[in-house]
Amino acid sequence: MSLIRAFRGLRPARGQAGAIAAPPYDVLSSDEARRIVHGGAAGKPWSFLHISKPEIDLPPDTDPYSPVVYAKAAENLKQMLDAGVLLRDDAPSYYAYRLTMGDHVQTGLVAAASVADYDSNRIRKHEFTRPDKEDDRVRQIEALNAQTGPVLLAYPMSADADALIDAIAQGAPDADVTADDGIRHQIWVLHDAAQIATITRTFDGMRALYIADGHHRSAAASRVAAARHPHGPESSADSFLAVIFPHHQMKIMDYNRVVRDLNGLDEASLLTRLSAAFTLEDSTQRVHPARPGEFGMYLAGRWRKLTIKPEKIPDDPVASLDVSLLSDHLLGPLLGITDLRRDKRIDFVGGIRGLAELEKRVDSGEMAVAFALHPTRMDQLMAVADSNNVMPPKSTWFEPKLADGLVSHVLD
Repeated sequence: MSLIRAFRGLRPARGQAGAIAAPPYDVLSSDEARRIVHGGAAGKPWSFLHISKPEIDLPPDTDPYSPVVYAKAAENLKQMLDAGVLLRDDAPSYYAYRLTMGDHVQTGLVAAASVADYDSNRIRKHEFTRPDKEDDRVRQIEALNAQTGPVLLAYPMSADADALIDAIAQGAPDADVTADDGIRHQIWVLHDAAQIATITRTFDGMRALYIADGHHRSAAASRVAAARHPHGPESSADSFLAVIFPHHQMKIMDYNRVVRDLNGLDEASLLTRLSAAFTLEDSTQRVHPARPGEFGMYLAGRWRKLTIKPEKIPDDPVASLDVSLLSDHLLGPLLGITDLRRDKRIDFVGGIRGLAELEKRVDSGEMAVAFALHPTRMDQLMAVADSNNVMPPKSTWFEPKLADGLVSHVLD
């Protein structure tokens, strides 16, 4: 199988994209999704949240991992198919997907990406996965016989691929939705067999693709493929739904940290001890780190700029990341936080919420200190993946995010 291939996408019928498109399943709690869909007089009967978070149509105390939840997802999908609000393309197609967030625009390709290339690490990872989250996605895929949550991928510099995708995204889009958060989602469909073949060849010439977001979805697709066709012929289950953007267009925002207490230290002691690895500078305004190695710290109602000392930066793709430097020289040795996945004393705040959210969490007394980080760069993510390593948890926050429901991949 080639690195990517065209597929018969399941898409909203003409005029229905606005009613169907929904935020990704993993950025909303069940209660938030329930309010979106069932709030208001009319509700949102065709929102894709009925499929991606089907517990919203069951009693509020329902376990979201109960078999009845996955069965409800399948029932809701069938209902939308029977009503004709979702239709499947007659022929394999590629799709251009454009995201617009303010002045930021990125245009990528919706495709079926090879599970075999994922398994061989040509589609490269940078995070560990959790078995329970993989299990959830496996059950969802099997219940629907479809992949409905796209994996966000990046491809390395390729002017040819950029031009081919831009050529699809011309004229009136087949779907054009501006979501409640103001982000615009546009889809163009490519049916032309010759152009499809050219795109497939162009991507086949790439050394690798990189998972930006969706490690659990891609891992689940690999498990489904292995269970269905361990030694059998190629089928649609041997690929997974992906949206692939040029890496230079992708936007990573800061992923900040808030900590509940100072691990028994007082303010003066913390400042003294962190000066071993950082230089400190008082600030009269919020500190947005301007470059790698800079950090903002909000403590006791005051902002300070911390700058890592150059001799503390190792020549290593993982250890040199700002998230690693903060953990290795402050969070771990000073605040006693060594397990970012399990320690309940730390929480993470996506940069989309702004630095005011950090102040709010500290000023309320919920947290004792907050740290603002410079965003991880795409070249750093790719270097980690190329070295067969993984990044620390909560290293990247991608914006804008893809919508669920605009294109799905049915498993034949």
